[in-house]
Amino acid sequence: MANCTVCGLPEELCVCETIAKESQTIIVQTEKRKFGKVYTIVKGINKTEVDLKDVVKKLKSKFACGGTGKDGFIELQGNHKRDMKEVLVSLGFNAGSIEVK
Repeated sequence: MANCTVCGLPEELCVCETIAKESQTIIVQTEKRKFGKVYTIVKGINKTEVDLKDVVKKLKSKFACGGTGKDGFIELQGNHKRDMKEVLVSLGFNAGSIEVK
């Protein structure tokens, strides 16, 4: 059984990702691209502390849209600013550290 290299707890009890999610400052904004397409951009998630692929997968499923996670930010097709804060809080992020622009 392997232990976490950061906190020393067994991997199934590791709380590092939970603590990292609560300490992140996240900015949610929309961006208009060519052909009038709107994308929702989520910035500020540290990909070394949080499993970015897992967060992208859950957001794409929740909003039923396409998207990608790269270079520490998430792009989702469509305008999802209105509900994004609520969904990020349900994924374990701190509501006070999420800024919707």
